[in-house]
Amino acid sequence: MIRLYSMFFLIDLALMVVALIDCLSVEEYAIRALPRVAWVFLILLFSPIGGIAWFIAGRPARPVRLSSGEVWRPGSGFPESQRPRRSVAPDDDPEFLRGLAASRKQDETLLKDWEADLRRREEELRRRQDGA
Repeated sequence: MIRLYSMFFLIDLALMVVALIDCLSVEEYAIRALPRVAWVFLILLFSPIGGIAWFIAGRPARPVRLSSGEVWRPGSGFPESQRPRRSVAPDDDPEFLRGLAASRKQDETLLKDWEADLRRREEELRRRQDGA
């Protein structure tokens, strides 16, 4: 039984040391989810759960090789050749502004209809109250 416990202790110690070294050797900007100090405390205080959590949620994501052969690193955004671009800003696009004007007219007519309906209902309510 002592051998089993000592084996678990050694595995836990090895996991904690490897996770701690890995956490301290990674660049600060690449660490996910929490700051480095928080990861160090998690690894040291909640062993072995902290070390396992580091390898699952804190360690930098691995680069992915795209079908085009390019290497994409998570968090680096789009490759420059595939970056979506707009040729004109929305407030300079005449078609976008025309669409805004049309939707504004629709909104104004809808608002006028609602106001007319509200006036009609108020008139009906006043007639009922005066007649009762």
